[in-house]
Amino acid sequence: MEHIREFVADAEVTLTSADAPTIAVILPCYNEEAAIAQTVEDFRVALPQAAIYVYDNNSSDRTAEVAGAAGAIVRTERMQGKGHVVRRMFADVEADVYIMADGDATYEAAAAPRLVRRLVEEQLDMVVGARKTEVEAAYRSGHRLGNALLTGILARLFGRSFNDILSGYRVFSRRFVKSFPVLSQGFEIETEISVHALELKMPVAEEVTEYSARPEGSESKLSTYRDGFRILRTMATLFRMERPVLFFGLIAGFLALTAIALAIPLAFTYAETGLVPRLPTAILATGLIILAALNLFAGLILDTVVRGRRELRRLAYLGFSAPGMSFRR
Repeated sequence: MEHIREFVADAEVTLTSADAPTIAVILPCYNEEAAIAQTVEDFRVALPQAAIYVYDNNSSDRTAEVAGAAGAIVRTERMQGKGHVVRRMFADVEADVYIMADGDATYEAAAAPRLVRRLVEEQLDMVVGARKTEVEAAYRSGHRLGNALLTGILARLFGRSFNDILSGYRVFSRRFVKSFPVLSQGFEIETEISVHALELKMPVAEEVTEYSARPEGSESKLSTYRDGFRILRTMATLFRMERPVLFFGLIAGFLALTAIALAIPLAFTYAETGLVPRLPTAILATGLIILAALNLFAGLILDTVVRGRRELRRLAYLGFSAPGMSFRR
């Protein structure tokens, strides 16, 4: 009987081990020599079973060497920009759960087990680590304001949003990673990720995590105005691609209202005299109405195309098991 109990206990241990998800920590890096060793160590302590990947993006310092010495799996991406790195990481790395963070030791690695647990237990596709900090140098007021404005714009455009759409600390399911067609090149990648989740109506969540100042000797690569403009441009592009009826409908409405405003005085003059003395204005109003109609029909046609693309993305997404199911046989 004692042997049977030992056998059952061993079987339970084996089953538990087999059912555990494989976890990959993926860290895009550019000139993070001063912080990458600490980042790798913090995640290794928090998730000793995880594989930690550092993707070096043409660093001019010793980022790759330091990361390798810290025990990370180091790979490179030659195309410059965070979007290119994320595309490569999502394509190459195989795991059940993916944790993406920056290599600057600002995100709370100790929160990773909590984020992974929530993803698996609630069968979510993404958990965003919403940043909370009391250190002004860690998260400047200008960046806070920009994040709030962009979050509000995203909510207006797509109906719902996150509290921190620009957070680089995210936990993903395998089906999110392998069904996400990364199109961004730079720091606008977080916006594209958020829109992808909202468009496919994926189950997502946010968890408040601590956000720290960079270590001594580490410098931020963000440019408030340049990257903010790129993010706004990305949101406008996504709005045009994902909401074509509304996008082109607004343009059509503006053109039609302008044409009507120009045509009203002409109509009164024609009613009184039977003449159209301002022929160029009449031609302009007619041209604006034609352009308005073209924009409206373009939006309707593109909406059909977008629906087809969305169905294909949804089918690709459904080709993978839900979190917690793919590793529970």
